[in-house]
Amino acid sequence: MSIPRRISVALTALLLVAGCATATPYQPLDPQSRFSGGYSDQRIEPDRFRVTFRGNSLTSRETVETYLLYRAAELTLAQGYDWFSMADRNTERHSRTYVDRPFGPGPWGWWGPRWSYFGPRYGWRSWDPFWGDPFWGDTVDVRTVNRYEASAEIVLGRGPRRNDGGRSFDARAVVENLRGRIVTPN
Repeated sequence: MSIPRRISVALTALLLVAGCATATPYQPLDPQSRFSGGYSDQRIEPDRFRVTFRGNSLTSRETVETYLLYRAAELTLAQGYDWFSMADRNTERHSRTYVDRPFGPGPWGWWGPRWSYFGPRYGWRSWDPFWGDPFWGDTVDVRTVNRYEASAEIVLGRGPRRNDGGRSFDARAVVENLRGRIVTPN
């Protein structure tokens, strides 16, 4: 394989890996993929919808809620309405905790290094990295991964907005103000 071809293959692999490690962009939800996120909406009544935005583990709660608001405004304008009101709104956090050990279960059960040594004061002793480890004691990695999903039930309206205590939004203003924060797939 020539050097330019090797460089091309390496760059392609690097771009594929980098593309996998990004927050969910503003896109429709693909129900066939369990890894992607995005928005979905469902008509409940002629002027009422349920809108949802699901992010991946790299998408912050703020981004998920911003994309939900943007989708609600975009849907309102697409249906020919001027404003929308949030009848119900919820953001759920889905957490999963992972524990990574350096030597986990394998095809032969729990295998790990173990050494026996002779100490003049105590005689023969054994050492393994899970009990009193002076070298590998910090290799157990515990991490929690959060995913956020925001949903809202919206009611669409025309003309002047409702006076409902700040639960209604001018769709054009929302789209105009949030447009700069929306990241779409390339």
